[in-house]
Amino acid sequence: MAETSPMDNFDSIPDNDFEKINAPGSGSDQEGDGLQAAGAVDEPSQDGEVSTTTAPVTTVTDSNTGSLFKGVDPRDKAKNQESYIPALVDLIYWRDVKKTGVVFGTMMTVLLCLAIFSLVSVLAYLSLALLTVSFSFVVYKKIMGAVQKTSDGHPFKQLLEMDISLNEDKLKTVIQALLDNVNKTVSELRRLFFIEDIVDSIKFGLLLWVLTYVGCCFNGITMVILAVISLFSLPKVYETYQVQIDNYVGLAKAQINSVLATVQNKLPFLKKKEKSQ
Repeated sequence: MAETSPMDNFDSIPDNDFEKINAPGSGSDQEGDGLQAAGAVDEPSQDGEVSTTTAPVTTVTDSNTGSLFKGVDPRDKAKNQESYIPALVDLIYWRDVKKTGVVFGTMMTVLLCLAIFSLVSVLAYLSLALLTVSFSFVVYKKIMGAVQKTSDGHPFKQLLEMDISLNEDKLKTVIQALLDNVNKTVSELRRLFFIEDIVDSIKFGLLLWVLTYVGCCFNGITMVILAVISLFSLPKVYETYQVQIDNYVGLAKAQINSVLATVQNKLPFLKKKEKSQ
């Protein structure tokens, strides 16, 4: 009986019972990878043949931006704009009681002085007081240094070496924001004075009429003092009693809207014209 080697048994098996396996890095393997990468899918047809169909290629976009550039947040601009006013917000809402108290007290002192004395007198007295305090402090430090035989240097050295020059970029941002507000205000005043909308012009006229009585009772500096007091009090009060205030404001708005709706129904010419889109 003839001996058979493993290679003979291997050769006796038909070729159809084996799957042809491509070596790694062969051409057909690379083509298959390319089809898979492009979204190609092998689908059997009715005749038994395999047909290759290419799936549509979709581009994944960032959900935050909706664009092809990931990591770019459009809210960064708003954050940069808001970064200029956190100190003011902290002062208004009394986050630091000592700092807010100093600022509020200084502003009220200056405004009360302006209400009593002239602007030139107030500026002269304030400057003289500041000069007296700084001069006395420097003389005191020099005398203490001579007695204790120490050389601490100038007491205001840090302030004298501080860079107080205006930043061009920040100045441009402030000027641009100021110009935008001025342009919007001028456009709104033009719209109100030249009766683009009758209802809005009537409201503006009523406001001016009320201001005539306010002007008879208060002068300009008194209104500025009241505005500063309101600025440092109303936001904190609203933050503390926000729910109750919102409820009352909602009721007042509902009553005002109902009155305006009744007046507009009786006087159709007061209805606002719908702007064409």
